[in-house]
Amino acid sequence: MRRVSTIAVAGISTAALAFTLTACGESSTESSSGGKGVGLAFDVGGRDDHSFNESAARGVDKAQKELGVQSKLMTAKNGETEADREQRLTSLAESGYNPVIGVGFNYSKSIEKVAKDFPKTTFGIVDSVAPGNNIDSITFGEHEGSYLAGVAAALKSKNHKVGFIGGVNNALIQKFQAGFEQGAKDTDSSVQITSQYLYPNNDKGFNDPAAAKDKAKGMLDSGIDVIYTAAGLSGNGSIEAIAGQKGAWAIGVDSDQYQQPGLEKYKSSILTSVVKNVDVAVFDLIKSVKDGKPLTGPHAYLLKDGGVSLATSGGQIDDIKDKIEAAKKKIVDGQVKVRTAP
Repeated sequence: MRRVSTIAVAGISTAALAFTLTACGESSTESSSGGKGVGLAFDVGGRDDHSFNESAARGVDKAQKELGVQSKLMTAKNGETEADREQRLTSLAESGYNPVIGVGFNYSKSIEKVAKDFPKTTFGIVDSVAPGNNIDSITFGEHEGSYLAGVAAALKSKNHKVGFIGGVNNALIQKFQAGFEQGAKDTDSSVQITSQYLYPNNDKGFNDPAAAKDKAKGMLDSGIDVIYTAAGLSGNGSIEAIAGQKGAWAIGVDSDQYQQPGLEKYKSSILTSVVKNVDVAVFDLIKSVKDGKPLTGPHAYLLKDGGVSLATSGGQIDDIKDKIEAAKKKIVDGQVKVRTAP
């Protein structure tokens, strides 16, 4: 749940991919290289969420193009059980894919369990830390990127009212909320911030654009004119609602959503996006396995090393870039400690 904006699209393969979609929500791509390649299990919403999963997919695309690996992609459904996730990961490992990557914190427990059964396979978990000698735990500084989004929102809001919409009220999405609220308040102490969630504990919150659209409409009706949504595929509904309100701004998440073809007709309303380099982390892991030196243990991708950033596509924040850079420097230098919980 993305450096300068161009990194969000860096590494996108323009080669034609042969996708075979099935009723159980999986797809596969083949390359000319021998042997198996990466097996990747998406969170709900799938590769075409224009956000979190899409970023992970770009990492696979780049690996296919530059490293010649094969890949198999599988997608979670709403309301899954641990057994469902374990079965998906097991099927990838049994088929010989290496590494096997779970995209999203929901795979944490299943990765931990399945990795024990396949000690010679390297596993990756995105957005969580799982114990295991053959697991690469990939996390990000979402709160730091969200702080910069809060700075931008406070500076761009004409009504001094900004909003945050989270998909599911859990510790991970609270990092986005906490950073956003802190950045906005540090920038404008009088700004009014409204933070709401689509669901308290249902993963459908990342796959329900209609709910996000309704939530955004409610915020817009109350005078909020900048809304930051951290909700995966659901965020598309929020962006759609904001695009229908003159003078309102949407802040995207995970991918540079201004650059997403599926959101093309709304891009003039996208102020910026908090970009998470899931694509870079996924590629790093795939390459490490191919090189025979698999990454394992915790790896954090933070603001200081480009792990997260605020996109500049469209030039909508060009007029405040100096203030954004100043805020970034304070975080990187340690002058500002960004909270991880509201």
